[in-house]
Amino acid sequence: MRLEFHPEAERELIEAAVYYESRVPGLGVRFEAEVLRAATLLLDQPAAGRAVDLALREFSLRRFPFNLVYSVGSDHLRVEAVAHHSRRPGYWRGRGGD
Repeated sequence: MRLEFHPEAERELIEAAVYYESRVPGLGVRFEAEVLRAATLLLDQPAAGRAVDLALREFSLRRFPFNLVYSVGSDHLRVEAVAHHSRRPGYWRGRGGD
């Protein structure tokens, strides 16, 4: 199974990493590592996240107030959003589910 990011999710990841890095040197790198850790876990256990609807699931990061919203295809796991907990719930709807 391969890992993919929706273009908007990739942008969210980069923006959050840049923000954290601007606040504390090294924190952006740790944020990116936590996203990769969670995504790798999800590649092994795609059902680990909570079902949001028929096509999407979400998984909370351990050390940061973000969820990975993702869909699972036959040969890939696609991160649809890197969603901060304080953003409007469901803003990412319509991105995913192939």
